[in-house]
Amino acid sequence: MRRQFFWITLIGLVFAGCQAHRTLSRTETDESGLALHHSQNSLDWAGVYRGVVPCADCEGIQTELVLSTDMTYQLATRYRGKDQTVFRSEGTFSWDETGSTVMLKDARHPDETTRYKVGEQVLIQLDRQGDVVQGPLANHYRLTKEQPVITEKYWKLVELNGQKIGPGENQRREAHLILKEVDKHVVGSSGCNSFHGTYELSEGNRIRFSQLASTKVACPDMDTERALFQVLELADNYSLNGDTLFLNKARMAPLARFEAVYFQ
Repeated sequence: MRRQFFWITLIGLVFAGCQAHRTLSRTETDESGLALHHSQNSLDWAGVYRGVVPCADCEGIQTELVLSTDMTYQLATRYRGKDQTVFRSEGTFSWDETGSTVMLKDARHPDETTRYKVGEQVLIQLDRQGDVVQGPLANHYRLTKEQPVITEKYWKLVELNGQKIGPGENQRREAHLILKEVDKHVVGSSGCNSFHGTYELSEGNRIRFSQLASTKVACPDMDTERALFQVLELADNYSLNGDTLFLNKARMAPLARFEAVYFQ
């Protein structure tokens, strides 16, 4: 009797295990059979990706690709060993039916599609047929996601005290700043004069600029310069949203807004 009970219990456990396995399998796909967990909905894919991919007639194609959550992209490429020309394109992108590959559509060339397979902190450039490139150079078709930092980037000034800043006729250069890692130096231009100084970063996105100095060229319009230098003196914290940097004072409205420009 005990033996019979043992076998009945064992068969019941096996049956329950099979049912659980089938239930688990069903939760891994939706009704159409597609995976529920894929790159599109399980990875933090938005951001800036950089790398140097192979080139048939140059030293390599320096590539920077920005994927935004609004399904738009910006792509910049430079052919190493040729000249310093930067080729830029932008447009929208979509995901393939598996949720693992993004397909870029250039706004100027809608018939052309560039595909990247999306992985953890990496994009893998695919060939024209949408397949992974094979051969000895296969591992070089990779763009690595850049971690969010504010140093060693060219930050173009686009808004100051709530007013948009555009390329003025009287500007010698566009207004910008760069936070250099070496010696914690800040360098840039107000649109008229070049400036330099030091900065300090601390916990809680705190920032302080000090020892600011500039050249003394007189320009027809000095308002932007005066306002920018005042902002740099007042700012005590920053916030970062993708390729946008805000300089703030306490919890007030942002004093200035900058956008990252690559290959500068």
